Amino acid sequence: MINYTGKTLPGMKTIIRPLIFILIILFSGSCMTLRKQPEPANSVSHLTDTAVLRNGTIVYGLPLTVFTVRVEMERIIEIPGPYARYAGDLLGLTEVISSEEESWTIESIAVNSHEEVDPSELYVIEANTLFQTNILAMKKEGLILDLNPESYHRERPQKESDEISINQFMSYDLGADEYYQVQSDTAYKRVSVDSSFVRIPYLVEKKKKLSVEQLAERAARRLMELREGKIMILTGEANVFPQDASSIKEINRLEKEYTELFTGKTITQHRTYTFQIIPKKESSGTPVTVFRFSEVSGPVVATSQTGTPVLIEFIPEQKTKDLTILSRQQPVPSDVTIDKLFYRIPDVVNIRITMDSEILYNSRKLVYQFGEVLQLPENYLLGK
Repeated sequence: MINYTGKTLPGMKTIIRPLIFILIILFSGSCMTLRKQPEPANSVSHLTDTAVLRNGTIVYGLPLTVFTVRVEMERIIEIPGPYARYAGDLLGLTEVISSEEESWTIESIAVNSHEEVDPSELYVIEANTLFQTNILAMKKEGLILDLNPESYHRERPQKESDEISINQFMSYDLGADEYYQVQSDTAYKRVSVDSSFVRIPYLVEKKKKLSVEQLAERAARRLMELREGKIMILTGEANVFPQDASSIKEINRLEKEYTELFTGKTITQHRTYTFQIIPKKESSGTPVTVFRFSEVSGPVVATSQTGTPVLIEFIPEQKTKDLTILSRQQPVPSDVTIDKLFYRIPDVVNIRITMDSEILYNSRKLVYQFGEVLQLPENYLLGK
């Protein structure tokens, strides 16, 4: 109460002073509470070009699936023999190679996959306290996140087929013991005898190269002799019988070489080609050219104008499309820091490789980049 002189009564002073003291304590406590609000122990942000990496930060990446298409092909080269046109007359052979040809066929296709770090999905973990992780337990549970990925799966080295040089098969041994004939002719020379000239004859030998027909006749004769000698050895009619099978093998080799002079040679080569494909989510369902194939010249690059394109198509089953709605309603900007970890669940994708209307390969694989990126509470992985 206030008296008529305008002074505060002594009892009021004892009441106001404690109230002011209590208000000061409450105000100070609220300020201390604001100052002592703990910052997030760990923060996760998307790695950008402008991000600053400090000591104690960890960078991890989400996996990316890469496919390796391995194609087994067969190459067949046919080279005609030098005596092909005489095969019917001298040996009675009708099915012979008359011209040089080359053909290719696709024998099998296999598709393997391995994981790499997706450069567009790199994240930074910053810890403000002692960093602890139970990453091993998380891997055991099957969650997809690897802070220290192992080296990429290395493929077993494939033995490349040696390149065939057709020229080394074109040089045939013509199979003749002599390639020329010696012809004798009489020539004359003039000699002066007693102031007169006399013609004196003398012999001149000339070498004449055998014609292709004559060489073919000699080769056919030698081939028939080899066959006859082998039959005599096998039937026991030969005067000298070999002690082992080496002589028969040598006769078979010579017989094959002489026969190829008429029938020609067929060279078969098996070759392996590998192509790597990184599928993109935005191009799902759109066929992509792996390479182009020609039955005459074999595989050619995808940008070539020759050959038939071999296409690969990725068709996702979208089994993870609804997971994004449950985990993240709105996309998080790259510059916003959150306290959740990101991991990726792969989606099942149907892979089909075709050439024209023929299906060469059809299977189902897991593809990480076709799946969804989800969030995981950071305390599940970091700390306790």
